[in-house]
Amino acid sequence: MLDIDGIVRIPDDELVEKFVRATGAGGQNVNKVSSAVELRFDVARSVALSDALRARLLARRDRRLTDDGVIVIQAQRFRDQAKNRVDARERLAEIIRAALVVPKNRVATRPTRASKERRIEAKKSRAGIKRNRGRGAWSAE
Repeated sequence: MLDIDGIVRIPDDELVEKFVRATGAGGQNVNKVSSAVELRFDVARSVALSDALRARLLARRDRRLTDDGVIVIQAQRFRDQAKNRVDARERLAEIIRAALVVPKNRVATRPTRASKERRIEAKKSRAGIKRNRGRGAWSAE
């Protein structure tokens, strides 16, 4: 059971873990041991998520989310398989925690009259500076 925030819990049968050989440094250990973890979580078919949370997760533009609605996390930071499992699960929990936050609706506001006047005055001042650049006679010395 993966506990996200005390309310949202994902059962282990919804998480698919595949153990593969890690790439990179590690000597002979890399060639013998499948220490990297590929964790898959099917967001689209999960019963542990609410509809609103599922919609926010699927709406994310994340390269780890497939077209079928599956989050794929590859963990190979550590040389130990158990540590990589914990790392992959924690990274999945972070993704779901980020989607738990409901974004606030933006309230459209209008600029005040004073801010409009300040903007126009700044534009006039800048235009005056530019207008005066071409003035003045150059001496032919």
